[in-house]
Amino acid sequence: MKLDDLQSDVSALLPGRSTEAGATRRTALQAALGVGYAAAAAPLMAQTAIATPAEGLDAGTIQYSVGGFSVPAYRAAPAGKTGLPVVLVIQEIFGVHEYIADTCRRFARAGYLAIAPQLYARQGDPSGYTEIAKLMAEVVSKVPDAQVLADLDGAVQWATAHGGDAARIGITGFCWGGRITWLYAAHGPVKAGVAWYGRLVGEATANTPRHPLDIAPTLKAPVLGLYGEKDGGIPLDTVDKMKAALAVGSAAAKASEFVVYPDAPHAFHADYRPSYRKGPAEDGWQRALAWFKKHGVA
Repeated sequence: MKLDDLQSDVSALLPGRSTEAGATRRTALQAALGVGYAAAAAPLMAQTAIATPAEGLDAGTIQYSVGGFSVPAYRAAPAGKTGLPVVLVIQEIFGVHEYIADTCRRFARAGYLAIAPQLYARQGDPSGYTEIAKLMAEVVSKVPDAQVLADLDGAVQWATAHGGDAARIGITGFCWGGRITWLYAAHGPVKAGVAWYGRLVGEATANTPRHPLDIAPTLKAPVLGLYGEKDGGIPLDTVDKMKAALAVGSAAAKASEFVVYPDAPHAFHADYRPSYRKGPAEDGWQRALAWFKKHGVA
């Protein structure tokens, strides 16, 4: 993916004015999670950040092998349970940090085995970056889609060998991960996907040869797109183009749907960011759970 495309992805996530409370919380996050997450979270709205407890869950980091490389991932599931529906949780542009881990725990509390692979692991550690532009140039832009899809295949294999039901797999992703959700719904063994404000178009490159608009007619699983009307990086005309491409595609493509929230910006689900919008975030979450149930994941 070209840096121009990535810049559009991240523009709405860049920090605005900081507050004293936000700065204090940011310092704590730097120590706990690395400066990359802290940079993404500044100014952090501590009063909106959701903290989901791990009690009663098997939660923490695991690793699995893909092509001889050990891929780290965060996973959460109800303790001691098997035959669980699986949901792949795909990171924002900032990698797998506490917000993504917490989202996994939310799914686990809803009865899922949730797994979030660190999909940049071969290219670098996003937590070590303090400059967004440098993170994009040195890590994110170097991540091939083919590598990501293979690592997600590996995550599915790990999950189904550790209590997950191979017949009930879903995928959801945010921002950078929203785009990946669309791509994987045309590739992998999932029954449904939920894409949160993922880029739909872009220039073809060696690492990103196709984008969601290109693969829309060939979807193997229906996707629910959750987007914001005021997203500065995703023009609504690209949503219209995607709808048109889906309408003439496969049965899964035709079954896909969009919800566009009025006045919602990019990253409206990211409760650690000023972009968070409680109403659309909570509505989108309930729609995501209902979508997975409707299409046989839950």
